[in-house]
Amino acid sequence: MEGGIKKSISGAHSALLLLLGINLFNYIDRQILAALEPDIRASFFASNDVNAMTKTGLLGDAFFVTYMISAPILGLLADRFSRWIIVGSAVILWSLASGGSGLAATFGILFATRICVGIGEGGYGPAAPTILADLFPIETRGRIMAVFYTAIPVGSALGYLIGGLMGAHLGWRWAFYVVAPPGLLLGLLCFRQRDPRVSAHHLAQKSRRSISDYLKLFRTRSYLINCIAQTLMTFVTGGLGFWVPAYLRYRNQSPAVGMTIFGLITVIAGLVSTLLGGVIADRLRSRVPGSYFWVSGIGMLMACPIFVVALYIPFPAAWIAMFVAIFFLFLNTGPSNTALANVSLPAVRATAFAANIFVIHALGDVQAFWLLGCVRHNSRLRSGLAHWREISSGRHSCSRRGDGLSNQVRAVNLQNKCARLGQQKARQLRCCRANCSRVLYR
Repeated sequence: MEGGIKKSISGAHSALLLLLGINLFNYIDRQILAALEPDIRASFFASNDVNAMTKTGLLGDAFFVTYMISAPILGLLADRFSRWIIVGSAVILWSLASGGSGLAATFGILFATRICVGIGEGGYGPAAPTILADLFPIETRGRIMAVFYTAIPVGSALGYLIGGLMGAHLGWRWAFYVVAPPGLLLGLLCFRQRDPRVSAHHLAQKSRRSISDYLKLFRTRSYLINCIAQTLMTFVTGGLGFWVPAYLRYRNQSPAVGMTIFGLITVIAGLVSTLLGGVIADRLRSRVPGSYFWVSGIGMLMACPIFVVALYIPFPAAWIAMFVAIFFLFLNTGPSNTALANVSLPAVRATAFAANIFVIHALGDVQAFWLLGCVRHNSRLRSGLAHWREISSGRHSCSRRGDGLSNQVRAVNLQNKCARLGQQKARQLRCCRANCSRVLYR
């Protein structure tokens, strides 16, 4: 009996290590695209294309729409067949597609490779956490899930670092090339693992699965509330994570240095807080009802105002505010996903995670990618129009007053105004100088 227990624990921890490695490359691949978005945009679109950011935002949508649609289908298969076979096949597919992203000669081909990445992750996403839930008891499940989800901050940060550094020195295509071989190796290792449900107990549960088990899931209040909360969080974190490289460039931060600092912040703050959130929620579980929800909610409430502060204060102080905001943000990752596993029956647990994936992405980051890009474009357009009206109004009022200023003097004033806009986009600066020329030579 004792030997059997030791063997089971040893197998569980090796499975955790393998799934952690896979999840690490999962998030590296996601954030490499975000880190390289400005370079990809420059490769496929003209600099004066006002819709370029909206179009590159569709690359994120291509991945997540496919991911959220394929996850429920592949999640149902994961409840019925070996989860390790599905995970291994999925990882190999997305690794090949990631390498293919670097080979894309057109934007359409790049779009297609991101669709294939989404299908691959749709097979992995629902199955991986359910394997861990089957391997570890409920008393330690929160901290195990926290360890598994440390791949989110660490992998995301590495994605930013790899994308930023390789994009700056070797070109954006090489960043996709380097992540493919490790993913292929990890996918092949999955075929050597044994599904934890291969026992009399789990086989009995499998035979008793019915439609009522699925319906019960969607009548579980805590499951539905968790899905809603994760959807709101995903909208914010997914959208901001995709556009943070463009935002740092807008704030005049060097692409390589800025992404390196942001990556280090994400690694340190996210890693510590993800582990801490799982441990705190586990220890409070016996004393505080709904401890997983309390830890998640408090973390999000504290992160929100600090993040808003980071948007308005200058650098380098903004880095400190980002660190604190990211720390509190990632407190929720382990507890919120542990709560999903705890309230779902083992027989339909993969489907529970798959349905959650569908909802949080369909209503969360899929909408955030294009919407934030569109908001940014429209706000820039309104700013440019307001500035043009200001220049035109000043020119006409000058003419009506007959103040005697020559065209040359007025042009100098407008040029000085252009100089004060040095931190604005280059397109706005060119527009301003064009107005100066028209005043000077009319």
